[in-house]
Amino acid sequence: MNSQELEGKWNQVKGNFKQKYGSLTDDDVTYSEGKFDEMLGKLQEKTGKKKEELKKEIESM
Repeated sequence: MNSQELEGKWNQVKGNFKQKYGSLTDDDVTYSEGKFDEMLGKLQEKTGKKKEELKKEIESM
């Protein structure tokens, strides 16, 4: 997946997560290169899900 595809996919995922988990803010789902694990940690705190679960959810979107 190239960077354009990744960015497009991430925008979709971000919107889906914000809809699904209303307590997420833009700051919680802001993605920058090299910060994916940190972002997963924030999502994990807000959703109570394991990182593996979140990764699978992101991949399935």
